Amino acid sequence: MGCASLKYKKTVSKVELDRFMGKWYVIAGRFTYFEQGAHNAVENYTWNEKHNRVDINFTYNKDSLKGEEKNITQKGWIKNKKTNAYWEVSPLWPFKFDYLVIDLDKDYQWTVVGVPSQKYVWIMARNWKMDSKKLDEIIDRIQSKGYDIKNIKRVPHAWNI
Repeated sequence: MGCASLKYKKTVSKVELDRFMGKWYVIAGRFTYFEQGAHNAVENYTWNEKHNRVDINFTYNKDSLKGEEKNITQKGWIKNKKTNAYWEVSPLWPFKFDYLVIDLDKDYQWTVVGVPSQKYVWIMARNWKMDSKKLDEIIDRIQSKGYDIKNIKRVPHAWNI
């Protein structure tokens, strides 16, 4: 049985939702069709108290640093309330997919999110200037946990801050 056919279900032991909320720069990953060509990719998580869910806003520039700005809104529901590390996310009704927080910095400066099939993975950070050494360390960490790391691509970023 190949690695791609395994169903990966491991998550971090605990996500403090209030610390996880906010802006995350998408540093690298294996992306969905809609994310192909993303530059300056950012996920923003907001807790929606009224609906008891996470509202997710994904923005990026298409195909270049100055490309057309795209926006994808999603909704996320916490499926494992003991760990808060397993969500179900809907980018478009009626579609939903499992969203697993598979690694997380103790200071919430970076995180890794995957799906059980390992087809998609996102490495995100609070700062868009992650150096290659740090990215390689994170990729090594997720590989050591049994997650497939093939074909991970870096997202180009250039912000005028």
